[in-house]
Amino acid sequence: MKRLLIANRGEVAIRIARAAADLGIWSVAVYSQDDVRSLHRLRADESRELQGSGPAAYLDISQIVAVARETACDAVHPGYGFLSESAEFARQLRAAGLTFVGAPSEVLDLFGDKGAARRLAIQCGVSVPNGTLQDTGLEEALRVFDETRSGLMVKAVSGGGGRGMRRVDERAHLASAIEVCRSEAKLAFGNEAIYVEEFVTDARHVEVQVLADSSGAITVFGERECSLQRRQQKVIEVAPAPGLEPAVRDAMMEAASKLSRAAGLIGLGTFEFLMTYESGRAHWVFIECNPRLQVEHTVTEAVFGVDLVQAQLQVAAGASLEALGMQQERIGPPNGYAIELRINMEQIVGGEVRPVAGTLSVFEPPAGPGIRVDTFGYAGFAPSPRFDALLAKLVVHAPRANFRTALNRAQRALAEFTIDGIPTNQSLLHRLLAHPAVEQMAVTTNFIEQNMGSLPEVAAGRARQFEPVGLPPTGAGANPEEDPPQDDGSVAVRSPMAGSVLELDVGVGQRIGASDRVAVLEAMKMHSEIHAGAAGVVTRVLVKVGDVVAGNAALLWVAPAGALDTGEDSGTDVPRAISLEEVPPTIEEVWTQRAATLDEQRPVAVAKRHSSGRRTARENLADLCDEGSFVEFGSLAVASMRGFDPAELRAISPSDGIVAGLATINGATQRRSRCALLAFDSTVFAGTMGMVAKVKIERLARIAGEGQIPLVIFAEGGGARSGESDGEGANGSLETFLQLARVKGRAPLIGIVAGNCFAANAALLGLCDIIIATRAASIGMAGPAMIEGAGLGRFAPEEVGPAAMQSRNGVVTVVAEDEAEAVMTARRCVGYFQGPARAGESPDQRLLRHIVPANRLLAYDIRALLSTLADKDSVVEMRPEFGKAIVTAMVRIDGIPFGILANDPRHLGGAIDADAADKAAGFLQMCETFGFPLVTLCDTPGFMVGPDAEKQALVRHVMHMMAVGANLTVPHFTVVLRKCYGLGGLTMNLGSYTRPLFHVAWPSGEYGAMNAEGSVRISHKRELAEIEDPDERRQRQQELVQAIQDRGKALRAAARGAIDEIIDPVETRRWLLAGLLSVRPINGGDLDCPT
Repeated sequence: MKRLLIANRGEVAIRIARAAADLGIWSVAVYSQDDVRSLHRLRADESRELQGSGPAAYLDISQIVAVARETACDAVHPGYGFLSESAEFARQLRAAGLTFVGAPSEVLDLFGDKGAARRLAIQCGVSVPNGTLQDTGLEEALRVFDETRSGLMVKAVSGGGGRGMRRVDERAHLASAIEVCRSEAKLAFGNEAIYVEEFVTDARHVEVQVLADSSGAITVFGERECSLQRRQQKVIEVAPAPGLEPAVRDAMMEAASKLSRAAGLIGLGTFEFLMTYESGRAHWVFIECNPRLQVEHTVTEAVFGVDLVQAQLQVAAGASLEALGMQQERIGPPNGYAIELRINMEQIVGGEVRPVAGTLSVFEPPAGPGIRVDTFGYAGFAPSPRFDALLAKLVVHAPRANFRTALNRAQRALAEFTIDGIPTNQSLLHRLLAHPAVEQMAVTTNFIEQNMGSLPEVAAGRARQFEPVGLPPTGAGANPEEDPPQDDGSVAVRSPMAGSVLELDVGVGQRIGASDRVAVLEAMKMHSEIHAGAAGVVTRVLVKVGDVVAGNAALLWVAPAGALDTGEDSGTDVPRAISLEEVPPTIEEVWTQRAATLDEQRPVAVAKRHSSGRRTARENLADLCDEGSFVEFGSLAVASMRGFDPAELRAISPSDGIVAGLATINGATQRRSRCALLAFDSTVFAGTMGMVAKVKIERLARIAGEGQIPLVIFAEGGGARSGESDGEGANGSLETFLQLARVKGRAPLIGIVAGNCFAANAALLGLCDIIIATRAASIGMAGPAMIEGAGLGRFAPEEVGPAAMQSRNGVVTVVAEDEAEAVMTARRCVGYFQGPARAGESPDQRLLRHIVPANRLLAYDIRALLSTLADKDSVVEMRPEFGKAIVTAMVRIDGIPFGILANDPRHLGGAIDADAADKAAGFLQMCETFGFPLVTLCDTPGFMVGPDAEKQALVRHVMHMMAVGANLTVPHFTVVLRKCYGLGGLTMNLGSYTRPLFHVAWPSGEYGAMNAEGSVRISHKRELAEIEDPDERRQRQQELVQAIQDRGKALRAAARGAIDEIIDPVETRRWLLAGLLSVRPINGGDLDCPT
């Protein structure tokens, strides 16, 4: 082996290149067009660019084989993932005369078929979970379900990575789970076959590492503990598995060896087992084999002192284990413990994992004995979000040590690992390492999910804390003889913290009760009373006033002297009983002032509001928020106005005219239900914005931004309040608009307005992603007074910016009849940003077959189509009166939020004009910002044409729409309903027919550069002009049109492979769900929803 092509990327490609270099093998890296700055291309001896972007480039077998031949390589290493388990890849390499560094194609075929792998295990006498061995139908699956105790797993025969997999706990759900898994498996693996097996609960995940050569020799390199995982993705791995019984370890190793030999494995293989305990006895079953290099091979290398990648390369080149000195008898026991921490680029919000993007501004890996970091990160690198989130593997090894020492080293190294610019899971790793169950390795595969909310909080900074300067070492007091042995049963009264002795209340010989105060300590400018804790006589006092003591230092000793814990002989009173019904006066005062801000205490203001037909700010919040969930911020704030006494200010400006706080919305159906809320109170100075109100707005905006939770703003009001000052300057920086503008894009902003919304209030509203206005609303950047002051005339408030006008120009997203409908719409919109919910009722999908008319020239109701395709009552259309040629809407399909971009054939025939393009671009940006998968329903003859269209800056708007779409990273799917013509059709596909994750068409689909009639008029103009007879000319024209229509039919496009499939409209929902789940597993972060 002289030259090696590495068919992978990132840290594993670097790992392979280093191993090759150590063996004197020239390495060639490949990289996709969006991976040009990845470090792996620079760590190899040379590199070649692949055509294409994202994972698809690394999955292009023919291209990779061609590059290997062009660069004169004689071997290819696939790494892990991508093509590492592709039997077809191995076969094509062999046909090209190249060595595949991995298992033979026959072995890859065997273990790639999960049913075949189960059959092999049974033949070898290795236990597997109860289940089936081949493609399984519903009847057989029901039989197995009835035999199990803990439910079933439905799995794709060719599956992996969590795809094509569903857990089923109820018999009634089995049929639908099989249908979804088949569909998902067909799309992800090209094979819809599934099998079922019993779900193993409360199991440890243990895997065994094997290396085999072509002579049949096999060496087993122990086991790894992989139970710490999240949704089938490993997070922390350990070698060897702590606490694993020797007999179980030996049995698993024997099973792995037996399966390797029976399968004919050559190279590396990892055999995975699930282990449970019943009545104190361990039971384990084989689940699968990965005949390739594993991500976590590093911990095995550490404890056995081997280089598995070098060994893999040498075995592929024909070396025997004997020649490598790796026979089983020469492999000693593991040396100490090794731990691998997978550092992923992700953000965990409310227990949900969110993918992230950005640029690494700081990247400083740790160092020191026993620390290894496999990574491709560096400061200034912006990883492509289209690839796996793994950024680095932090591996620590503690030789000749116990597992606790290895954990300490892992905590220290993790604390030293500094990463800025892109969020990572380091905080989660810190918290896991600090959990007592992890120290004991008393964990199962569902440990993280069950304990996510109760993991200990651990500072992600330094691993160790040092004593403050000037204090003695921990445990020492002012007297070095503080803890002499006591023979009389005396107990020490200790300091609970470091501090100085401010008061000392007792002396030697004094009788004290258990509740008596003995001293007062001062620490951090706070005074803490120290109580005896035990009754008796003081025998020794070890400190004096002014002494500095450390935490846990002994202050005095108390010898028992009978039952003196009543305090009757100590001169102190026994603590009186506490009445839980009693409220201290200071709390009563707060309650009284809070109550004064509520509607019940303001009947005149409330009645005036009701007389206008509108609700109060608190009534709207009560309607929007889950009952009892609202936590108010700044309820006692008042206006910053001089010349008023405090009581008067509280009366005229409760909460300074804005009700602010946190609450849950949709908590019954959403896990991520926390929201921030701001509601201007129009009964306080007409809803104007005061100085303290601005501080509250900034506060809630910051909380929403940091927590990435929706911020809902009831924005009715007249702008900034005149005549206020900021008093003594205690109101902060007042960067209200800057703070809210910075939050935009980090947290969803939803604005609601029911009355007049002018000036500063309108500016806040304008920053919102979704604006909901009632028909009575009026919105303007200036109110009537400012307009008149500018000399522009006198206008009534309702004339400035009525909702109907602001809807037509695209300012208002949704128009509601009244506040009740506006709040209901807001609740639904908030729900989309909160993620998946329980699946809603699906309309009869057969109706879709009859919405698009057979007559291709007839328009139809696209909104009726949307209402049928989506879950019942889940459609919220955005900006329906603006850019009418395109419909933008949020919907749910099987409970999952989708963004919909659809042409409306009833407006301009579906042609895209400037307003529609502007509307679409804004909607695409919102989907990208908040991670909504996008569906484009295409029926467009192209862009609108003509001088009138160009007056609207059509060129700029339509190409902006294409530019935004071309840069989307969220999953995107195209369904062509009828026309997909020209540049307009390309733009609905976000730039290319191959851009979507899939592009399918209904049978009514048509493709072409433009409509057939127009094409004939242009391209056959001369031919038709030369035909004198009108009937003959018309006949010829119809023939030409028909020929173009025939060529443009979706059936022709499918035959050419130009589109992925022609589908029955009934299948649309299934295709969308299967497509989404092929990139976002249902048990992955974004699609985790309540059961």
